[in-house]
Amino acid sequence: MKLKHALILLLLAGISASQAQMVTPEKVKVKGGELVIQPITHATLVLTYQKKNIYVDPTGGAEAFKGLAAPDIILITDIHGDHFDLKTIQAINTNKAVFIVPQAVADKLPATLDKQKLVILNNGDKIMQLGMSIAAVPMYNLPGAPNANNHTKGRGNGYILVIGGKTIYISGDTADTPEMRALKNIDIAFVCMNLPYTMDVNSAAEGVLAFKPQVVYPYHYRGQDVNKFKSLVNAGDKNIEVRLRNWYPEAK
Repeated sequence: MKLKHALILLLLAGISASQAQMVTPEKVKVKGGELVIQPITHATLVLTYQKKNIYVDPTGGAEAFKGLAAPDIILITDIHGDHFDLKTIQAINTNKAVFIVPQAVADKLPATLDKQKLVILNNGDKIMQLGMSIAAVPMYNLPGAPNANNHTKGRGNGYILVIGGKTIYISGDTADTPEMRALKNIDIAFVCMNLPYTMDVNSAAEGVLAFKPQVVYPYHYRGQDVNKFKSLVNAGDKNIEVRLRNWYPEAK
């Protein structure tokens, strides 16, 4: 009996540890209620507004989304495995989900996917979905850079969403591009930074200081010093709020 109780306690401890890994969500007041921002891991997050759920680059298997409602929209930025994970897509409940993806991702989705649930957006395209505006913007490495071939222009999408009157930028894998620098009126930005695939913290800070979002979350930053990023941004513009959150809870 003691052994049985010990096993139950270990199981419960394991469940609690798994549940504790999810980072506390952010809540932002917007028109019509709240926008809830749930960091998951690396490039993966969930945005919730008026009981509609947007899964961005879902990875980590079904366990990573335990306790969250099923997606209404799945946004995918690029073909790389830390953004497009078919195993996770097949593991989560996508019964009501609309997939919004670039053509390169659409080409890799299963042929069995209901085409009525698939929206292909390429750079420059814009749609309304569930009352939210979603625009695809360029994300790429700069030509001539050592990592230029990792992300070629036109293959993947960054996204700009307008939700409850707030404009949200999701960078995807990008360098400090002219298109990113030219962004206007961004309320919340999720900006990547990790070498050798995207930017270092210096380039990311320079890009952010150019387009001046009200709030910026560094994400997709494995191996980078986000505290340095925060210092660089705030040294250049104290009005930009840099929010540091743990996108790698498994590393605790």
